Amino acid sequence: MSPTTASSPLPVIAFIGGGNMASAIIGGLIRQGHPAGQIEVVEPWDEARAALRKSFAIEALPAPGPQLARAGIVVWAVKPQTFKDAAAQAREHTQGALHLSVAAGIRSDSIAQWLGSECIVRTMPNTPALVGKGMSALYARPGVSNAQCQSVEAIMATTGEFLWVESEKQLDAVTALSGSGPAYVFYFLEAMTRAGVGMGLTEPQAHQLAVGTFVGASELARRSDEPPALLRQRVTSKGGTTYAALQSMEAAGVGASFEAAMRAAEQRAHELGDEFGS
Repeated sequence: MSPTTASSPLPVIAFIGGGNMASAIIGGLIRQGHPAGQIEVVEPWDEARAALRKSFAIEALPAPGPQLARAGIVVWAVKPQTFKDAAAQAREHTQGALHLSVAAGIRSDSIAQWLGSECIVRTMPNTPALVGKGMSALYARPGVSNAQCQSVEAIMATTGEFLWVESEKQLDAVTALSGSGPAYVFYFLEAMTRAGVGMGLTEPQAHQLAVGTFVGASELARRSDEPPALLRQRVTSKGGTTYAALQSMEAAGVGASFEAAMRAAEQRAHELGDEFGS
C-alpha cells in the first residue's frame, strides 16, 4: 500500500494504555485538530492518568468499560506481556472497531484470536514520535479495508513518517532497525560526548557538537540521492582524521558488532511473539 491522505474525519479513538507512545499519538492527534472529547483512554496507573489529565484534559479510565463501545478505532499501546489480559478485559466493548497495535513482537494472528476480529493493523513506531519526528512501519491484515488503512495513516502521520510493509515478518526487522534505533543513536551520542570531554571540551560543548552532527548528517542523507557509503567517502581523505577514526572502528569490528546487535534485537522481537502470543 502507498501513503495516502484520509478523506474523512477520524472516528472516536480509544487507547488501551496511556504511556509515552499513546501520549505521542494523542498529542499529534490533538495538534491536528482531533477533539480531546473524541478520545478514550484506559490506563490503570494513577500517575499516567494524572499526566493525561494535565497534558490533554482527558479523563482516562482505570479499566475498560462501556465507553469504549463508541470507538471506531482502538489503539493498543500496551506492553507485549500484558496484551492478552488487556484484550480479554476490553474485547466485549470493542466489537466492530479497527484495531491498531503498537506492541512489539505480538503477531496479528494472536491479536485476531484474542479480540475475535480480522480488522487489525500492526505498527512499529519509535520514540521520536514524541516530537513529531517518528518513523513507523505498518502492516495490515487482509480484512482491513482501504478506507481503514487511510484512517491509520492519518493517525500515524501525526507522529512523523511511515511506510507500509507487505509481510508481517518484516516488522521484526523494523523493530530492530527503527523501533530500537533511537537507542543506538543515543548510545553513540553518549560515547561521542564522553570522548569530547576526554579531549578537553566541556560536557555541554561536546553534547551540542555531537547532537548537531547527528542532526546535520541525517538531514544531508535525507536530502541526498547518494547512498550513505558515498557520502561517507566524500568526507574521508586517505591519511586524514576521518580516515584514522574509521580505520580504528574497522579494526575494532564496530560495523560487524553493530549488525550483530541489530540481529539480536530482531531475534528478541520474534521471541516476544512466541513468548507472549497465543
